Amino acid sequence: MLLKPFTDYLLLEKNYAALTVNAYQNDLESFLEFIKSEYETNSIDKVNYPQIRSWIVILVEQGLSNRSINRKISALNTYYKFLLKIEEITKNPLSKHKVLKTNKKIQIPFSEDEIMTVLNDMYFEKNFEGIRNKLIIELFYSTGIRRIELIELKLTNVNLHNKTLKVLGKRNKERIVPLLESVAQTINKYLTARSKLESITDADRLFLTKKGIKIYETLVYRIINDYFSLASSKVKKSPHILRHSFATHLLNKGADLNAVKELLGHSSLAATQVYTHNSITELKKVHISAHPRSKT
Repeated sequence: MLLKPFTDYLLLEKNYAALTVNAYQNDLESFLEFIKSEYETNSIDKVNYPQIRSWIVILVEQGLSNRSINRKISALNTYYKFLLKIEEITKNPLSKHKVLKTNKKIQIPFSEDEIMTVLNDMYFEKNFEGIRNKLIIELFYSTGIRRIELIELKLTNVNLHNKTLKVLGKRNKERIVPLLESVAQTINKYLTARSKLESITDADRLFLTKKGIKIYETLVYRIINDYFSLASSKVKKSPHILRHSFATHLLNKGADLNAVKELLGHSSLAATQVYTHNSITELKKVHISAHPRSKT
């Protein structure tokens, strides 16, 4: 299996995020284990579609969701496309595969009251971690950045003079997002607390643990979940829901869809339009209250 050339291709040519590449690698290794066990072969490139189909059946029987199975098959399909590109194979066994049907997930954003309760009424300790945690929540809600984008922020990405933040998004695409004055003030407080850490290993990173190393995904998720569990009864409380709330609240207030697209770092309007369904209720209120015929 040409795993190393494939992962290099994803990282260097396709500009995939390291986490995505790792996920693809894990999925391929999982499939390789399956064909070794079931078909006594180490050659993914020699596999036919019925054999892949039998893997799908096993994954279904194991209780994996259709969404998770589709992701695994997508990784395998991307590998076969790579093999076609370098002329290692002449036919993609997944060329006629149809993805499994999935139910569309409706993400329920936090309400403005829930977010204001966390930011204005919640007690954040005055130590390094308390200031950091508040800044993380403020940045998610005021900029709409993704969790991985926040984790990868560097000190040099922050421009307090211009009140802007440089964000490195998907496919290594940079975008500049504005910072609210209140967020800039919290950044200043955080930088002061950060400078007092006993030791710093990842000096170039903006967000650190109290041990001076770069923050990690599960920590960021835990911060959001812990604070919002005190203010919201919603089942899902994650960084993505804060990003979702950012977009929905802007659209509810009449923000231009293209502007929100740029702030979110989407490559197409279609990706941004998924957030508009929550704003329909607000639009109906405006329509009913403002339209001349609404009272007749």
